[in-house]
Amino acid sequence: MAQPNPEKETESIDAPGDSRTDAPPIPSDHLQNACKPTILLQELCRSHKYIRTHDDSAIVERPERLRSVAIGLSGAIARLEQCIQSLSSSLALVSSIDDVKIKPEPQATAGDELAQALEGLTLSSPAKPLSVTNIVDVIKSASKVDLATNPAVKFIHGDIDGPGYIDQFISWASESHNKIANGGSEIPEGLNQGDLYLCPESLDAVSGALGTVCEAVDLVVNHTASDKITIPQVNDSPEKRTTDPRHAFVLIRPPGHHCGEDTPSGFCFVNNVMVAAAHAHMKHNINRVIVLDIDLHHGNGTQSIAWSINEETYRKELEREGREDATASAIATEGPKGLKVFYGSLHDILSFPCEDGNSALIQAASTSIHGPHGQWIENQHLVEYTTDEEFYKNVYPGYLKLLDRARDFAISMCQTEEVLVFISCGFDASVHEYPSMSRHGRRVPTSFYHRFTADICDFASTYAKGRVISVLEGGYSLRALSSGAFAHLFGLVNPSHDVVDDSFWSVENLTKLEKATGAKTRRSSVVPPETWLQRSVEVLAVLDPPQPKSATNRLKTAEAIPERRSTREKKKPPVETPPVSKQSTQKGATKKTDIASAPPDGIAALPSEPLNLKTEELPPSEKKVPRVILRVNPPKDLSSDS
Repeated sequence: MAQPNPEKETESIDAPGDSRTDAPPIPSDHLQNACKPTILLQELCRSHKYIRTHDDSAIVERPERLRSVAIGLSGAIARLEQCIQSLSSSLALVSSIDDVKIKPEPQATAGDELAQALEGLTLSSPAKPLSVTNIVDVIKSASKVDLATNPAVKFIHGDIDGPGYIDQFISWASESHNKIANGGSEIPEGLNQGDLYLCPESLDAVSGALGTVCEAVDLVVNHTASDKITIPQVNDSPEKRTTDPRHAFVLIRPPGHHCGEDTPSGFCFVNNVMVAAAHAHMKHNINRVIVLDIDLHHGNGTQSIAWSINEETYRKELEREGREDATASAIATEGPKGLKVFYGSLHDILSFPCEDGNSALIQAASTSIHGPHGQWIENQHLVEYTTDEEFYKNVYPGYLKLLDRARDFAISMCQTEEVLVFISCGFDASVHEYPSMSRHGRRVPTSFYHRFTADICDFASTYAKGRVISVLEGGYSLRALSSGAFAHLFGLVNPSHDVVDDSFWSVENLTKLEKATGAKTRRSSVVPPETWLQRSVEVLAVLDPPQPKSATNRLKTAEAIPERRSTREKKKPPVETPPVSKQSTQKGATKKTDIASAPPDGIAALPSEPLNLKTEELPPSEKKVPRVILRVNPPKDLSSDS
């Protein structure tokens, strides 16, 4: 199959009715139920780099993805401020970025050994939330976890058979520089060379990503904010909206939903969302977790882990109930409840990991089971549509089955205090994603990321005390990421459906935003006079400031890995939901035979337009921060996948 030309790929598809550039302000009565979400950023996630060759131009899971999302968030904040400013001077725009105030670091509570281990996330300096605006709080997290000893990591990725997976992962990353320098690959044989890569600093990136998502759990469950950087505002009102961080968006990489208990795949080395779920369970007694996955690709790793956890909890429940001497009072006081997980996914069944027709993976990605054997899984497949009107009339109601099934799970399980909702938030189903990434015609309009997010938040307000944590998964083109994040933040703030104008993320306005933020050029851009664009540039300077020049990756000596014990029993997942196989298809190739014919550097995947997100203030190209991979110079007859 002929490969698409990355230079000619377009990343945007004009949607009907996307011509307007401005919209009327939101009426005040529609903002009464708006939430003030928290955005969590992690600088360490930039350090995960591709180092096999100097040419990473075809790598799509790259650090610049973080800037693309930040651009969309900046535009959303500016638009929300614009709407609210017309209603109340107490929610005026931010005019400067100074007067930094840092609150003292809270003291850790002594006592419980497990709690102390879970508290040991902030290993360097305290998190520094930025009160950029009254619309959101922004935290530049300094949290990390110890990959070798953290209880939540061991709960999800602990030993099953043989050497522990996390021990192996630490070794792969620590030795990656030397392995590559000696002509080898840092990724072991048997794993997909085309969609996995590591460098020594990947350990920091993964540790920081997990620390940040666990910090988000603490923030949302406790409804408290960490140390905060306060930025004064024009016409600052003495009365501020009370910080109630029920909704959080965690901007981290590498993604996680393809990683099973011991099977990295599809850019993913640890399962960020499931580690966060384990942290919530072990530290905060969250016994029921709902994961809603809206990435283009099925989260086979998350489903496999959820199945294993549910199976174990169900078995223990049966053992308790089956004991002859068991009484209701004895069972009730015997110990904490086991964790149960609802996993609901909306994905393209024709794409990775199902694209090569693997029957087990296709069956897993089509599973629908609600209660029997203790399992709660719902999969919905993306379908084609022609107009936005058709999408919301005929298609969208089917996607809401995920929430219907999640509702059944929540009602049958427990009280709302025990429920926490996660969104595995991928933006690669966007109409603006690279055609080479989403070439089966299964897409969603940008407005989906607002509407479905708002529907999730409405659901959570009834069944989970309003607590929603969204974690970045996939999404690769600049416009897919920026437009998706733009609409997604509107959903997390959650103004009423009938007052949000889709023209905010029209192609015309997205183009203006890209030009204003220098996303499409290395030269400084002249910011147009429109207020929202000027404000977007100001906010972006806080969310994603110019990066300092970074040195090339240096080999780190791996620290001694202490002996570990898993904190939960583990069994291989049953046949009904196959585990993520090390021999399963990769994002970077459509057939196993293609892997063998991949170029020596091991990258075989779709061509894709590189993301040029630099401005004059950012480091020169030779100093760019890390990027991710899909293909480097595949053979002409290689048919690849993402």
